Amino acid sequence: MAPSNDQVDSTIDKRDFDTNRPLLAGPEDGIDCTEGRDLHSRPESRISTRHYSDGEDGLLNDVVEEIVERDRRRLAKEVVRICSFAWGVVTCLGAGSITAFSLYGPLFLTRLHYTQLRVNTVSIAAGVSMYLPVSVFGYLCDRYTPSPLALLSGTIFGAGYLLAAIVYKNGPPPDAGGDGSPFWMMVVAFVCVGTATSCMYLAAITTCAKNFGRGKHKGIMLAIPIAAFGLSGMWQSQVGTYLLYERLEDGSRGDVDIFRYFIFLAALLFGIGVIGTFGLRIVEEDEEKYIDEAVEELERSGLLEESQFFRPISEVRAAYGTFSQSGDNGDDEERTLALTQAEEEQEAKEREEEERRKKDWLLNWETKVFLKDHTMWWLALGFFLVTGPGEAYINNLGTVVGALTPESNPPNAPSPAGKPSTHVTTIALTSTIARLLTGSLSDYFAPPATHLFPGNPDPARPSSPSAFKRLTLSRLSFLLPSALLLSFGYLLLASPLPLQHPELSHVTTGLIGFGYGSAFSLCPIIISVVWGVENFGTNWGIVAMFPAAGAALWGIIYSRCYQDAADGGDGSADGQCHGWKCFGFWALGCTLSVWVAIAAWFTCWRSWKRRGVSV
Repeated sequence: MAPSNDQVDSTIDKRDFDTNRPLLAGPEDGIDCTEGRDLHSRPESRISTRHYSDGEDGLLNDVVEEIVERDRRRLAKEVVRICSFAWGVVTCLGAGSITAFSLYGPLFLTRLHYTQLRVNTVSIAAGVSMYLPVSVFGYLCDRYTPSPLALLSGTIFGAGYLLAAIVYKNGPPPDAGGDGSPFWMMVVAFVCVGTATSCMYLAAITTCAKNFGRGKHKGIMLAIPIAAFGLSGMWQSQVGTYLLYERLEDGSRGDVDIFRYFIFLAALLFGIGVIGTFGLRIVEEDEEKYIDEAVEELERSGLLEESQFFRPISEVRAAYGTFSQSGDNGDDEERTLALTQAEEEQEAKEREEEERRKKDWLLNWETKVFLKDHTMWWLALGFFLVTGPGEAYINNLGTVVGALTPESNPPNAPSPAGKPSTHVTTIALTSTIARLLTGSLSDYFAPPATHLFPGNPDPARPSSPSAFKRLTLSRLSFLLPSALLLSFGYLLLASPLPLQHPELSHVTTGLIGFGYGSAFSLCPIIISVVWGVENFGTNWGIVAMFPAAGAALWGIIYSRCYQDAADGGDGSADGQCHGWKCFGFWALGCTLSVWVAIAAWFTCWRSWKRRGVSV
């Protein structure tokens, strides 16, 4: 029986219904549904005959508005995610300008009268400054978002290339017979360039990793910006060769105009950094979700209870009066309604502070787990042994091509080994193909991840049923063969064949580019899969520091071999070296280095398989 009118509150809440009237009244309720209807009008449904009051249709309107608002927020998130990814790719297309060093490196020998050791000192300074601060920039990305780093990188890029342009314009230094700027100023300029490279690269990669790190296609979404980084040297070297060149007296095209080229890079990269301040954004809700999932995983493992600093989420929620698992929602609602505005603001600040402490604690804990995991050191060792020779080859492509050119070759005649810009393009294209190919194939064939923390596996967690329905291949199945191809490239260079057939140097460049690109594509993907994306910037930054030492080591070895060969009778009047001794022993050492890296990665793979980690 319906209650009387005097029992009904005069104020109708949006969660209440009119108790004096059935929601779906019909003939069986004794109510004439046709009352007041025009007998000659078209029949209407029972729902259309209801005349809602403002209070009765309030709930429906609120539900519709909530659905629209939810869809709007979801669309806004996707727009931010896609736009940030697009600008991340553009950022990487500009950030790898240092990979075109071999385009103008040989001109430092002839125009600025630098020795080969000095040219390598400049490239090593850029390489070391590019890799050493990566962990610091990754740490800042994880905790303060990539936007500030984008602005910082653009500023440092602009200052570095502007200083390099001025130093080059002033001519040879005093200790080389000129009256230009001292050599150390060029080193400082390229230290700025290297630092800005790592800063801009980390900002773009971290944005893509955190926005797509848990998706189905995380491999390809990371491989695309990484591939774009490799492509940057290709298109920038082509711009320098065919647009920003010196015009000879006869009107033909000469070498790249280094001054104009450096000014172009300074303006371009400063603009990319400024736009990246607003364009590189992480979807905050996704990042918070990843943090919460990781914390809940630790709660289930019991590790949080061992910490005297961190309190589990359940205690935090109970302390702040949010919905707890006990289900006493009525008391929580009354408590919230009783709070004053000041108390609500204070509670919001405390909750935000607790979330920040939670994030910092989790990221610091994951960093400790990462550093204590011995497989991380095997992975980093292999990365060091592979990327060091690769960096040295890329930085010295110009002198390698010159060493393969017979001394009897006319000065203005094209080298049978090809132009340095052509080799830069070759290594960029093969590296890009390798990054995209390995990233996409590893996404398709890789087994599903089984747990977040390899140090604390959950054997009760079932694996995906799709793993038994299709062929699965570990990402190491792509990494190891790629490294083997890389070693074949160095082995070919160490053989007498390139001297007899200089055109084979393009094969060497292609093999090295493919193996080098695969390593830079698969290693960060493996890190994100094994150790998660919550602390990806820091973890990848730590591993990415190792190529700094590798580039310095193999760059010094190359310059020492080159200079000794030039001083031993294989040098020409312009200071360039010709013949096998200029690079042969160095190439043999690079081959052995890559083989040791393959053994290190295989050891790492076996350890993961024993622990049940799906890679």
